Amino acid sequence: MFGLFKKDKKKELQKQYAKLMEESFKLSTTDRRASDLKRAEADKIADEIGKLS
Repeated sequence: MFGLFKKDKKKELQKQYAKLMEESFKLSTTDRRASDLKRAEADKIADEIGKLS
């Protein structure tokens, strides 16, 4: 009952990961370096998701 309003860390990280991957994809056509940086951020989040599983 008390966990009703508790945020699920894994779901939040998955949303962040999806957002970063989408931004990386959009940037890949205009700025490769920025795209690579977004991808690196997404990879860090993917590692965190893996640790939670």
